[in-house]
This record gives sequence, structure tokens and C-alpha cells, in this order.
Amino acid sequence: MTLEDLLSDFPRRDWETVSEPDERVRFALVGLGWFTTEMVVPALRDSDRCEIGALVSGSSDKAARLRDETGATRALSYEEFHEGAGSEEYDAVYVATPNATHLEFVETAADLGKAVLCEKPMEVSVTRAERLVAACDEAGVPLMIGYRMHTNPAVRRMRELVREGFVGEPALVEGSMCQNVFEQISPDPNQWRLDADLAGGSALIDLGIYPLNTARFVLDANPVSAQGTTRSPHEHFGEVDQHVSFEVAFDNGVTAACVASQYAQMGSSFSVTGTEGRLTLSPAFFGEAGLTAERGETEVAFSVTPVDEEREEFDYFADRLLAGRDPEPDGNHGLVDMRAVEAIYESAETGERVAVER
Repeated sequence: MTLEDLLSDFPRRDWETVSEPDERVRFALVGLGWFTTEMVVPALRDSDRCEIGALVSGSSDKAARLRDETGATRALSYEEFHEGAGSEEYDAVYVATPNATHLEFVETAADLGKAVLCEKPMEVSVTRAERLVAACDEAGVPLMIGYRMHTNPAVRRMRELVREGFVGEPALVEGSMCQNVFEQISPDPNQWRLDADLAGGSALIDLGIYPLNTARFVLDANPVSAQGTTRSPHEHFGEVDQHVSFEVAFDNGVTAACVASQYAQMGSSFSVTGTEGRLTLSPAFFGEAGLTAERGETEVAFSVTPVDEEREEFDYFADRLLAGRDPEPDGNHGLVDMRAVEAIYESAETGERVAVER
């Protein structure tokens, strides 16, 4: 088998249980910011496993307008959602509000007996994230954290190649994710992503979590210690990190070196280097992931049709619910990232290497 054959011989949806399901999972979308309206809503409208049952927003006008545009059954205020209004119209809840408010919406969803897909980062602190996981565990409802890279075919193929020994013994991971938050997200300097109380941080918790978590997924390993530095020279980043660089040691002996920025040229990359080869994703985290494999003097690009990462993520979640199987990554998986993030922030403050809580 040639290197080209090795790279191309991989199904797009290796996780799929039923290719043509008889029913769909109805979602309540909580938080109608740009990501939900521009990325998630189109993905669900294109899905054969999911549909929109309810739209939940702090703005009644926005919820009603989007209900009319999408054909959703209900438009709910946050208060109505917490009161359980319209809960018969949805089976699962997607939470995409500011980080510091995830807990309250997940607790309500759990009380209503609804499966939960919660955006990452889970919350603003380990303590609140632990409460979030406990709420779902106590209610017996499935909880998945929205790491969309886990269902990207190129990332999944990268993971399989590492498992199959393509790079030999993995030695080093390098990752980066940068954007100009004022151009890619919002020009508003008062946006919640720059509010420490609502976001819990910025460059690391919003962007750096991508290479961190992708390293965990591809290596099937967990961090044991971390060291990091942050800088915030821009006037609007006074309370949160504008740039971050961090190094993480994993329990399999591999080291990851990563950088992230909320105020830099947009771009992302991710690579795993081993004793016999290298696998690289470039671009990595902004909707298209191209995989290149190197071994000796041979270099081959893995050609995969670009996928809608949000649709893949929601379809996977629905596939698991319809099949009665637990979805991954679950809440405990997300907690590991929250503990690593706190360790990196602590290291940035103290200048010392910090153990990641187990």
C-alpha cells in the first residue's frame, strides 16, 4: 500500500451508526449570537438528523425573527426557558451563551431531562465546570462538550495514523491559533469575550484550548503539567490575555508547545512530530483542515472534501442520542481542559511550572 493509499483509505463518518435515521433530534438553541446564527443554524437546516425546535435569547425580537426565518416551533426568552415553557418542543439543548452563564442553562436543561451539548470552554472556572458536570450526572442526562475538531475527518485520520505508528513514537506537538477579534468577531471593544467575568480569559480559554484539546484527542493523552506566559499590550485587553504561549507535558511523555492570540494575523496550524514522521494540519482550526504527511523525503497531502464542522458535530451528537449511546467528548473530558487552562494561567502569574490537577 502506497502512502497515498494509506491517507485516502478512510471513511468521512467512521462514527456513523445509522446512515439514514428514521427520526431527528429537536434542539433548543440557547444564545443567538453570531456563531449560533451564522454557523449552527445553517448546519442544522442542512442536517438529516437534527432540527430546530426552539430558539432561546435574551432578545425576544431576535428569537421571534429567527423563528420565522427557520420555521422553528418556539421563540423563548431566557426566563421562559428556565420556567420550562415549550420544553415539549425539543429533545436536546445547545448552550452557546457567554462562558460564565453556561452553568445556569445546563442546570435548567438537566432539570428538564434534556440532553446537553455545551460549547467550550465549559465555564469560567474548574469549580463551576464541576457543578455543570454534576448537574447532568445527577439528572442522568447525556452531556457533550462542543469540541468540533473531534468529528473533522482530517483530524480523525490524523489520530488514526498516530495510533497506527505512522510517525513512530510521538515526541512533539506544535499548535497555533490566532485571529483579530475585532475583525473576525466584533469591532465592539466592550464585547463579552474581553470581559474577564463573562469570558474567564481570552486568548488561552477561547483559542488556545483548540490546540490543547486537539493534542489530547490525537495523542489520546492527558496533561500532567504546564507552563505559560501571557501579554496584553492592547488597551482593550486590560483584564484578559491578548497573547499566550504555553507548553504542556502529557502523561505519555510528549510535549506540546502552543501559541494563541486574539490580536494577530488570522491563521492556525497543528502538527505531531515523531521519531519516523510528521503529520501537519494547515489550516487547522478555522473551518478547513488539510492534512499533510511526511516520512523521510516523501510528503503527501490528504485530500478530503471540506465538511461543515458544525453539522458534523451536531449529527454525531444526534447519532449517539438516537442510538442510545453516550456521546464523547463528555463533561469529564472537558474538565481536564479546564484544569489545564487554570494551571497555565497560574503559571503565567507565578512564573513557575504548575501540575495539572488530576
